Parts: sequence; structure tokens; C-alpha cells
Amino acid sequence: MTDRLHSPIQDPRVNAVIARLQGARQRPSGGGPRSSFNTRDPHAYAQQGFSIHPEQGELIYLLCRGLRATRVAEFATSVGMSTLYFAAAIRDNGGGTVIGSEIVPAKVEAAKRNLAEAGLADYAEIREGDARKTLRDLGGPVDFVLIDGWPGEGGPSLAREVIEIVAPQLLVGGYVMNDNAEPDYLAYIRDPSNGFVSMTLPLKGGTELSLKVK
Repeated sequence: MTDRLHSPIQDPRVNAVIARLQGARQRPSGGGPRSSFNTRDPHAYAQQGFSIHPEQGELIYLLCRGLRATRVAEFATSVGMSTLYFAAAIRDNGGGTVIGSEIVPAKVEAAKRNLAEAGLADYAEIREGDARKTLRDLGGPVDFVLIDGWPGEGGPSLAREVIEIVAPQLLVGGYVMNDNAEPDYLAYIRDPSNGFVSMTLPLKGGTELSLKVK
């Protein structure tokens, strides 16, 4: 277990919200949307926050600080766990914006409340709706993208569709983190012709971290 006393984030307000969200983390019975027995309608899980784990968030924070990141994007925001790490880094770098996308209105509101409680509301813009639309125009280049999206039903994964949309908007030298290792996403990000070098990290059962090199 990660020792929260050694978190790179020094702000006690941020750490308190992260600890509360981590303590309340729960999975729906039956395995949730990744189970073949349960619905994959995201609105059916409005009360569950499907989020990255703190060790992933701490890595996001450190990488964004090292990049001096000022503009980042994420799919999907959920209740704002990842947004907190991004926004803390953006604030500590001197300012900027996290552009998040979340399709469930209740989770958009929860994320906004959590950001406000942490004192980070001014550093995040949560766009409500389908990420294939909300992230199509990020308003300029970004330094980092998190792709932690919803499982689809047949066809290309949402992760694959979203990376193809956001990759051209990512700066060379920027990072992409993927949480769910969708096979078609990995095929894209590991293909050198798409401009990335990539590795799998032993976090949360396998986290793909990729660097845009061209």
C-alpha cells in the first residue's frame, strides 16, 4: 500500500479529498460494466466512481510537474479523482487548465464539488457529453492526456477512438496514460508510425505510459 504521508502533493486539502474518495471506492456487484452479465450503460453507474488509483495519480502529478504542464486533458473524469492530481500539478506549475470529459451529469457535479472542496475549481473545465465530441477541439495543444474510458460493446473501443482524436493535439514530448489496456488502443499506441514510444507499468494491473516523439 502506498504511504500517503509520502505523496508528492503537499496540500492537505487536496490530500484530504483524495483520501475520502479512495476510502469510499466501491465496485458494483457482479463486476460492473466490464462484466458480460451487467449493463454497459454509464448512466446506470452514476453512484460509482470508476477512477485511477493514487499511485497512478501521483505519477501523473510528477510527470506534469516535470513537463511544466499547463494544459492537459482526460477521458473520463468520473468523480474527479484524476482531475485532482492534474489540477494540483497545473496549479503548482503556475496555472493552466485540465479539460475533462464525463458523460454522466451526476458525476460531472460530483467532480466539480470535489475540486471545489480541494480548492482546485479554477484549474478544471469539465465538459459534459461524449468524449468523441467534447475532446475533438481542445482549444490548442496539450501536454498530457489520460485515457481511462468506458468499455464499449463491439467495434473499436472508446479508448481507440479517443486517442485518434486527441493524439494530433498532444505536443511532441507529451505523455499519454491509459488505464485499461484495450487491445486496439495498444495496437495504435505501440505502432511507431503513429509517433509514440510506449511501455507498460506495473500499476493497477498494467498501466500503459506513452511518449509522443513525432
